[in-house]
Amino acid sequence: MRYQRVGSSGLKVSSIVLGCMTYGDPDRGAHPWSVGLDESRPFFRQALDLGVTTFDTANVYSLGSSEEITGQLLGEMARREDVVIATKVHGVMRPGPHGKGLSRAAIMHEVDASLKRLNTDYIDLYQIHRFDPTVPVEETMEALHDVVKAGKARYIGASSMYAWQFSKMQYAADANGWTRFVSMQDQYNLLNREEEREMHPLCIDSGVGVLPWSPLARGRLTRDWDESTERSASDEFGKTLYRQTVDAARLVVDAVGDVARERGVSRAQVALAWVIQSSAVTAPIVGATKTHHLVDAVAALDLALTADEIGRLERPYLPHAVEGF
Repeated sequence: MRYQRVGSSGLKVSSIVLGCMTYGDPDRGAHPWSVGLDESRPFFRQALDLGVTTFDTANVYSLGSSEEITGQLLGEMARREDVVIATKVHGVMRPGPHGKGLSRAAIMHEVDASLKRLNTDYIDLYQIHRFDPTVPVEETMEALHDVVKAGKARYIGASSMYAWQFSKMQYAADANGWTRFVSMQDQYNLLNREEEREMHPLCIDSGVGVLPWSPLARGRLTRDWDESTERSASDEFGKTLYRQTVDAARLVVDAVGDVARERGVSRAQVALAWVIQSSAVTAPIVGATKTHHLVDAVAALDLALTADEIGRLERPYLPHAVEGF
């Protein structure tokens, strides 16, 4: 395992982040494919044994039960100062005008609720899950600054928005002497490279680390295009992705399979190695429901793709409208 700074900040994360959306009560929220506490325990143990120190969740994942499981298992298995806990705020958590979004009222309530569920005194990286057009960016950024100054979070990050929106929020922070975002969690994989146009150059230029979600395109890059899984059949959000350039996407998936066969490695290793080689990327966020998932992810750190292989993987891609915002 390697460890590196998030952008120009002092925060250090493992080069593979365990995504904890998978772990939660399947009867709570919109993730019927999630797994409960006892089924989650081996994956946290395996992650720590492999050197993974960074764990990403969100308040909205299984309506808080992902945070509960993450907090309980890390409390059992690790010293708090040895791990990095990242969570997010924005989604609908309860009825009422302040039950979602990025108003001061919502942020101040939700950060305390997340701390309680995670059973911790502080969150290492507190991220906004999406952009909220209904709230002035100054209100959101000042509230996040106050969260940091109160010691409830050490760093703040953002996720999945247009580059102009991210720039506007960073500008508001700079103009008022408030805490800046140190990270951007965006969707980036061989089937969705639109972030290369604006967001990644912006992050490189401004010293912001990139922590991509869905680096395996929700598993699409790990299997034949027409093959489905139990999760893909019930993942309503996933069904909205990778539909705009299907013919090109099939060719990308085929190229991943070809390179993997030639190298004698899994498709997941090839797809992750491609993400990791990006100069913008700090660490991909990887979910795990089988023991080989994390093994493949860590192995990808040492898989150096050739220029020819990268070209073969990238060549079939067709630009398309952004997805996942």
